[in-house]
Amino acid sequence: MPPTQKPPRSRPVPLADLVGGAFDPALAKRGFGQSSLFLHWENIAGERLAAFCEPIKLQWPPRPGKGPPEAPPPATLVLRVAGAMGLEIQHMAPVLIERVNAHLGWRAVGALAYRQGPLTRSARPGKKPPPKPQAVARAEKAMEGVGDEALRKALVLLGARVIGDGPRRS
Repeated sequence: MPPTQKPPRSRPVPLADLVGGAFDPALAKRGFGQSSLFLHWENIAGERLAAFCEPIKLQWPPRPGKGPPEAPPPATLVLRVAGAMGLEIQHMAPVLIERVNAHLGWRAVGALAYRQGPLTRSARPGKKPPPKPQAVARAEKAMEGVGDEALRKALVLLGARVIGDGPRRS
């Protein structure tokens, strides 16, 4: 290595970025070109809708055999829907399609299909209660010197949760 170049730094990488590649071959069999639709479903659909539905597969229409290449027709996203939320999710279809296409970066999905049944992903634990006011006050006092408002709020929330949990016992 030339003396003028610095050695590359190692940086932490989110686990979702590493795991995605491992899922891609299995998801390709279900019509998905990438795992991000599964891994980030809660962010794409929104917390409320993601609690009652999940993607199963993308159904692509058959491609025409001959002729000039055209833009591929959009796929149908098949969703598993839990309980009676199917009707609400059906009414939210245009919004959900728009969110999925915005995430993928192109008009990949043109319609939704629904399969009613229990969701396969594990139930998520309930939300943590808000931190105690005493912990928030201590964290705010510790973060007084931070100039960036958004950073300070995030650090106060993190600090309050750490302070509120107290020492861990095994």
